[in-house]
Amino acid sequence: MPKVGMEAERRRSLIDATVDAIHERGYSDITMAQIAKRAGVSGGLVHHYFGSKDQLLAATMRHLLTELGRAIRDKLAKAETPRERISAIIAGNFAIDQFQPAVIAAWLAFYVQSRTTDSNNRLLRIYAARLASNLTHNLRSFMPQEEARRIAEGTASMIDGVWIRQALSGARSDHQAAIAMVEDYVETQIAALAGRTNGC
Repeated sequence: MPKVGMEAERRRSLIDATVDAIHERGYSDITMAQIAKRAGVSGGLVHHYFGSKDQLLAATMRHLLTELGRAIRDKLAKAETPRERISAIIAGNFAIDQFQPAVIAAWLAFYVQSRTTDSNNRLLRIYAARLASNLTHNLRSFMPQEEARRIAEGTASMIDGVWIRQALSGARSDHQAAIAMVEDYVETQIAALAGRTNGC
């Protein structure tokens, strides 16, 4: 009889192996057997747990999205004002354990696969909608709903764009520089709207 928790450990080791394998070889060049070997389990076991490579990628992204959500919630717990909550959402999206080369490579694979895989597309749409909604809610403290929605979409696009540029550049990831870039966009947009409202 397998030990209690063994299945969860094996699933986690396979997810970690998937992230590392994508980083080293790219999603299209890896096989389930290679991932299984990297995780130290049989090829049959990875098929038993996940069924296919696309399903394994979806499970990997659900795990990374859970971790991302936890990072954002940890930041939000310390925020007291709407502006601080916007900063917490931005900082959470560039948490050190998320914004690092292997995870960035996995996200890039996820974006590509979401174009052709319904389950991955659905996950991506849920993530994007939640991000835009959370940003819009807090931006409403500074501007009307339509403006808040527009700037939230711009902020979300900045976050996604920084991730994609980082994946393509291969340069050392710098989460503080990434945060500063998105914060600058938000500050500029809020200030510009305030200037128009005040007739400047």
